[in-house]
Amino acid sequence: MNPLSVGSQAPIFTLLNQQEQPVSLNDFHGKKVLVYFYPKALTPGCTTQACGLRDSKSELDKLGLVVLGISPDTPKKLAQFIEKKSLNFTLLSDPDHKIAEKFGVWGEKKFMGKTYDGIHRISFLIDENGKIIHVFDKFKTTEHHQVIVDYLRSL
Repeated sequence: MNPLSVGSQAPIFTLLNQQEQPVSLNDFHGKKVLVYFYPKALTPGCTTQACGLRDSKSELDKLGLVVLGISPDTPKKLAQFIEKKSLNFTLLSDPDHKIAEKFGVWGEKKFMGKTYDGIHRISFLIDENGKIIHVFDKFKTTEHHQVIVDYLRSL
């Protein structure tokens, strides 16, 4: 696994959202975008992380940030996640993990003594021109939203 770094151009992608509508990174040209990768909808850590972003949405809006969450889940599962947790941002389906691979966040993981391939919990802050300006890779799911808010305030 080799995540993209600050200064890299973010890969352009189009994925289906929770309503099975195509969403492209190009749709947000001219805006700051947080592309956050998470392993699986409706699991404890991913729910904590998503709910933190949900609860910070008005602050993130004031700071001019668009939030896009990406996981290998199907659009149907993403719709369930949004409905059950009242999420207020877009989730995108990357079932073949091609976009996760382009961002360098798909790789070996270990959990409860098992080794497998999966998405690593890493977020990329992309500027108005599609360049990665910050990589968030060291945070607790309970603090993810605050780390993002604090970083944006420091700009």
